[in-house]
Amino acid sequence: MTFDPVTAGWKQRHGQGPFTRIVGPVWVRREEDGSSTYGLLAEERHTNSRGVVHGGMLMTFADHMLGWLVWDAVERRACATISLNNQFIGAVKPGDWMEMRGRIVRQTRSIIFVQGEAKVGERVVLASEGIWKVLGVD
Repeated sequence: MTFDPVTAGWKQRHGQGPFTRIVGPVWVRREEDGSSTYGLLAEERHTNSRGVVHGGMLMTFADHMLGWLVWDAVERRACATISLNNQFIGAVKPGDWMEMRGRIVRQTRSIIFVQGEAKVGERVVLASEGIWKVLGVD
């Protein structure tokens, strides 16, 4: 049986650009503490030649999720990824429901450092850390 995000209480993340609409949909769930968890249902179209989700797709998911975390933290001002490092820890297969959470490690006026972790169930599949620049702020 395939996971259905709608019946599980997830909402599709709106405001996605054209690229995200191609690789998504990406889902969001607001947590009791006010933070967000993001979800993606892995599909066959996300896979590589070995039949597991392509590393580029995992990095795309991390870039979007951490970027939204930053965007919310800077009151929805424009920002851009400066650096994104990823460690591929486990495979994701079509039909897997992947969830990702992140946190801000350090924030200056114009630079934000973040970390995130993606899981399938309790199994960590990706660890990410990145740096974002708030645009228009020196």
